[in-house]
Amino acid sequence: MIKTLHKMGIRSNHMYFAGICSIGLAFASWMTSRATEHAGLDRADRWGIFVGEWAPTFFAMGVALRMEETHREIEEPRMEEYERAEGVRPRARAGV
Repeated sequence: MIKTLHKMGIRSNHMYFAGICSIGLAFASWMTSRATEHAGLDRADRWGIFVGEWAPTFFAMGVALRMEETHREIEEPRMEEYERAEGVRPRARAGV
């Protein structure tokens, strides 16, 4: 999923920004619910907590995308490339 998001052009900074916006939106939804709804403080708290739970998800996805961005070029070399670089003759493979 992370590779797909990265290929779609979504970067870690986008997710960090979404996490910060989510914190602000949680506070705004709590204030709005508290001021406009007559259901009491309990409902306002539930709205604030519901939206506030999005922030850790966005931050975690941001970390995963950051790892994809920075570690993408550091991949394990294939054995054939290693053997060529070392001057080792390629091994015969059984069944091939």
